[in-house]
Amino acid sequence: MRIAQTLKRLMDVVLSALLLVILAPLLALIALAVRMTSHGPALYACHWVGKDARPFTGFKFRTMIQGAAAMEAELQDRNEMKGPAFKLTNDPRVTSVGRFLRKYSLDELPQLWSVLIGDLSLVGPRPPREHEYAQFTDFQKQKLAVKPGITCLWQVEGRHKINDYDDWVARDLDYIRRWSLWLDIQILARTAVVVFRGTGV
Repeated sequence: MRIAQTLKRLMDVVLSALLLVILAPLLALIALAVRMTSHGPALYACHWVGKDARPFTGFKFRTMIQGAAAMEAELQDRNEMKGPAFKLTNDPRVTSVGRFLRKYSLDELPQLWSVLIGDLSLVGPRPPREHEYAQFTDFQKQKLAVKPGITCLWQVEGRHKINDYDDWVARDLDYIRRWSLWLDIQILARTAVVVFRGTGV
């Protein structure tokens, strides 16, 4: 198992470094588009909770208007997700460019840096935000037994259909139980198909 974990980390480092170099022009264009079409920085700092409840900061391309986080409380009555996470189809806070980035999951690309430095893995349970983790049940906390990732089973198995956070966690725990390098490779391949089809939100 230790050898497999070492190989997983090696795959994370090699692929994230390679993708950051190859995608550098695209990253610069996205950053420019975000800055030119809405007020605020190109990147949005995400305060997440990782393995063993360790807090860390990652980044995504900003897809919402400034002050969006403060508006979330006002939209809670429209939350489509049962549990600590927030989900809203056609969220009014999302910008026009942000909608495109989310459709093709391009807003996630800056997280490759978090993979490179070891806060995230390419594949693993998605990290909860700090205020979401504060509401976690003991069942939900089990997903933090491993390093979180950019993509996971939830991303490729009914992402749009899941409206109960416990169902999301159940998929994470299934991933943890069945983990292997081959499973990671399969999830990465399926994620590429999802991204190409533009079925992100």
